[in-house]
Amino acid sequence: MAYDLTNPIYNDEEAARKHFEGIRWPHGVSCPHCGTVDNSVEMQGKSTRAGVYKCRDCRKPFTATVGTVYERSKIPMHKWLLATHLICASKKGISAHQLFRMLGFGSYRTAWFMAHRIREAMTDVAPAPIGGGGEGVEMDETYFGPKNEIVKRTKKGKASHSSKRSVVVLVERKGKTKMFHVERADKKTVLDIIRDHVKPETKLYTDDSALYWEASAFVANHSVVKHTAGEYVRGISHTNTVEGLFGVFKRGMKGTYQHCGEQHLHRYLSEFEFRYNNRDKLGCDDNARTEKLIKATEGKRLTYQQVGSRAA
Repeated sequence: MAYDLTNPIYNDEEAARKHFEGIRWPHGVSCPHCGTVDNSVEMQGKSTRAGVYKCRDCRKPFTATVGTVYERSKIPMHKWLLATHLICASKKGISAHQLFRMLGFGSYRTAWFMAHRIREAMTDVAPAPIGGGGEGVEMDETYFGPKNEIVKRTKKGKASHSSKRSVVVLVERKGKTKMFHVERADKKTVLDIIRDHVKPETKLYTDDSALYWEASAFVANHSVVKHTAGEYVRGISHTNTVEGLFGVFKRGMKGTYQHCGEQHLHRYLSEFEFRYNNRDKLGCDDNARTEKLIKATEGKRLTYQQVGSRAA
């Protein structure tokens, strides 16, 4: 089924429900309580809404949203699917205010919480190390926005790195990325990330920051470009891939989201990481990306209390 905005799944609740059930249960209706497959019956009755099933084994009722980030939501499924598609298809993200206007919610808070639940589904809960025998991994750190909502200034009038939020990023050339919000981008933090998230047989590319001086202890080869000397490319040694990712991320955070509390930054990183890891060049277009995210909603939950009441 094509993912275009005229598709019935984006404006008809019954079509949306059946579409979601087909993705969630490709082998037949599965009870989320006992795991029984294809042994449930849809409940009938004037007071029972469509899509409520009862398991013949455990006798418990359920819907397809049970055990997903969509669970216990009063938002219609067709609006959930449309919001999921819009976030997947927007390279630099889509703001909660834009979702609020487009989906016709009664309050901005509803759209804000919806977006965070979708980002929760984007989170990789079992990340595997990247790199190996490919073209190598680039690594860099970036700083943006006031840390802990406090703006500190240096004597030159510019915000210092210690006053900004720190993000460390790993990027496989022609592959995937891992993005980390860290309390402080120091040598120990950077080396721990390399040890835990980069395969030992990897060729690593970084700039000449002192943070990476001991990186060779954890990878097969460490190549450095001397940015401090005006060197940005030396043969195949460069960090242009990770710099390009930083560009997309910062444009999204400054141009689309604008006001992000630091306590929510890790969720936004999950969003940009998910889209990058499922981009067109890896054979994953908007259609496949959206369907993959819908599948990833299973086994994840996020309550309003967990995400916090402060909008971002």
